[in-house]
Amino acid sequence: PVHSGISRGLETLKIKYKPSVDVSEDYDLTKMIEAYEQKFAKIREKEIERGATLAGPHRDDMLFYVNDHDVQTYGSQGQQRTTALSLKLAEIDLIHNEIGEYPILLLDDVLSELDDYRQSHLLNTIQGKVQTFVTTTSVEGIDHQTLREAATFHVKAGELSDKK
Repeated sequence: PVHSGISRGLETLKIKYKPSVDVSEDYDLTKMIEAYEQKFAKIREKEIERGATLAGPHRDDMLFYVNDHDVQTYGSQGQQRTTALSLKLAEIDLIHNEIGEYPILLLDDVLSELDDYRQSHLLNTIQGKVQTFVTTTSVEGIDHQTLREAATFHVKAGELSDKK
């Protein structure tokens, strides 16, 4: 629902979990352990050589598809940015649902990369509920209640000034 809202209903986001070890959801625990042990034995020498682990849950990945196309390979920069933003907004809601509080949101130069509609959708989503720190090169042309109420600081040549 988050991605659909940001993309005006034109895009459907699907996420696929890709483990670094070839396992299936159908495996029972014994078969899964066996698959991991085989993979670890097979790559042991490479891991020692590189001084790093090459497989395991920390090496698993998430694949993102917009309208059934791999976003990383075939997505435009806007689709990639919208996908990342969708995940961030969904993550905020998940954390709120789990602990009853919103996390602090850090957005680094995201507004300049979004069109007006996406900017408004983002700002409407976080308005009044998520403490947010946004960095941007300029807020010119961004007319939104959230920014009018925000504390704004200007950094130039390493000097910080309060613009509000």
